[in-house]
Amino acid sequence: MPHFPSFDGLPLHYDVVGEGTGDPLVVLPGGPGMDARYLGDLGGLSASRRLIRLDGRAAGRSGVPLDRTTVSFTRQADDVEALREHLGMERLDILAHSAGTLTAQEYAVRHRNRVRRLVLVTPIGRAGRDIDTAELAGIRAGRAAEPWYPHAAAALAEDVTNPITRARLIPFHWHRWTPERRHEYHPSHASRLPWLREAFYSGTATPGPVLAPVLVVAGASDGMIGIAPARVVAAAHPCSRLEIMTESGHRPWVEEPELFRALVTGFL
Repeated sequence: MPHFPSFDGLPLHYDVVGEGTGDPLVVLPGGPGMDARYLGDLGGLSASRRLIRLDGRAAGRSGVPLDRTTVSFTRQADDVEALREHLGMERLDILAHSAGTLTAQEYAVRHRNRVRRLVLVTPIGRAGRDIDTAELAGIRAGRAAEPWYPHAAAALAEDVTNPITRARLIPFHWHRWTPERRHEYHPSHASRLPWLREAFYSGTATPGPVLAPVLVVAGASDGMIGIAPARVVAAAHPCSRLEIMTESGHRPWVEEPELFRALVTGFL
């Protein structure tokens, strides 16, 4: 399993998925703190691109730093630069999901000459969590006729930091919740470090837009964060394009893989 030392010497893990002939695509997972393996092959995207999936610090198979402040999304942008240097690549195409989009945008703002194109999948915002609570409530209420809804809706009034409560909310993340979707979740993929989330969001984003071309992908049924964060992100960057996938939630590469592949490969 490949590791490399980051800016502070911490060993970070990455793996390579696929044998596509196109330029490699660096992939940053969400969470924060998710093991990059939950991304799979991104709906078959590995057929055209080699996916370099990076486990963030204190997550997945990467090391846990003694200095917790280095886990912030702003400092993890330095990990992306360390990966670029390790790979010996002049410029990167980057795809990031959810919380990982904060790290990706930070990197692209600070290292403008190093980013060729940027794909932001169900981003949570530009500099933090730009969620429209009214919009999100409306998306969730639209599922009221579904059999799982009462159990999931009751969890909204409980402690969402509790893993059991969060598990009850999972159906809201999908356009269609089916028993098969349960196989998307592996307890070992989520971080068990209670301090990681707060440490990740403690960073302050560098002001300014991403100047590289940006594709922003949102799921119309995303009952985890809604669509508003994607609109905020698309508006923040001058060369951006927003695509809303109508039959997807928070993981569109799973629910509409063919459309997802077409959007991303066409953009890249």
